[in-house]
Amino acid sequence: MVNGRAKSVTSEVIATLDQILKGGDLFVSRSVRDAREIAKTLVSRGYDTVLTGGGDGTFTVVVTEVVREARAAGVALPRFGLLHLGTGNSLAWVVGASKSIGRGGKGLAADIQRLQEDAGSRSLRLIEVEGNISPFCGLGADATLVQDYTLAKERLSTTILKPFAAGPFSYFVAAVTKTLPRFLVTEMPHCRVVNRGADAFRVGAKGHVSSDPLGEGAVLYEGPARIVALSTIPYYGFGFRMFPFADEREDRMQLRISTIRTIPFIKNFKEIWRGSYENSEMIADFLVEKVSIEMDPPNPFQIGGDPHGMRGEVVAGLMPEAIRIVDYYAPPSAN
Repeated sequence: MVNGRAKSVTSEVIATLDQILKGGDLFVSRSVRDAREIAKTLVSRGYDTVLTGGGDGTFTVVVTEVVREARAAGVALPRFGLLHLGTGNSLAWVVGASKSIGRGGKGLAADIQRLQEDAGSRSLRLIEVEGNISPFCGLGADATLVQDYTLAKERLSTTILKPFAAGPFSYFVAAVTKTLPRFLVTEMPHCRVVNRGADAFRVGAKGHVSSDPLGEGAVLYEGPARIVALSTIPYYGFGFRMFPFADEREDRMQLRISTIRTIPFIKNFKEIWRGSYENSEMIADFLVEKVSIEMDPPNPFQIGGDPHGMRGEVVAGLMPEAIRIVDYYAPPSAN
């Protein structure tokens, strides 16, 4: 199932996919309504594996709709796979999906051949928030950048730079011209995070996880915050290792709260990008199952890298069941 609006999903890519699949079923979605109807078909036909072609937002929409339909029908979830056809593609870094475009679709062909030969898979827990299922979500700086990127992409698409509008260039333009300068002059919102699930644990220096549990109802953080984000995978898009402790426990997701300002962010950009930057005065990390987050005033909110407007309060938790996801790094499954 591919996102017909994704940057890399051209008519040529769709034709290439159709040839590679050799008669397999290919669905093209151009709206959430399309995705909902396609999900009903996928579940009713009982496919073993569902491939998503697009970025993190496409994966989020497809998994959300398929899980919703499978739960309603009382049937097992299919295995999910990712084709690298979007912009951010954080999951591609996790599961080793090939860069699918270019070279005559060789990346697509290689990944699909691997699937047909029974590629390995891994268990992955995702986040449920506001009826959506996603690897990550966030309030504050990351969501602000997503909003600024959307605006930059729209403006650049009307210029001679249109070929570069959907991708890293627009993120760079948005960050340099809008997001980072804005944070130089704006105050951080007040944030309050409360544990609403099983015991939470603070993560300290060098990834040391505290043995002192923080029970349900405990206030995990209260104070100013530039960003409050949750993830079950280490990466944001483009290999940005925002959540270095997300793989620590399968039954927890990483909560990261940061007060870092523009200048320290720029000075320590390389370490922050690699996930190696440590500063207990600016970054607080926790392993949590479910939390409520309050932001005053309300801040931009993103789910799976897509903007979802302004929020003053969000409740997010791990989905009860894990999904199976194709992992190109894993050894092939035994026959």
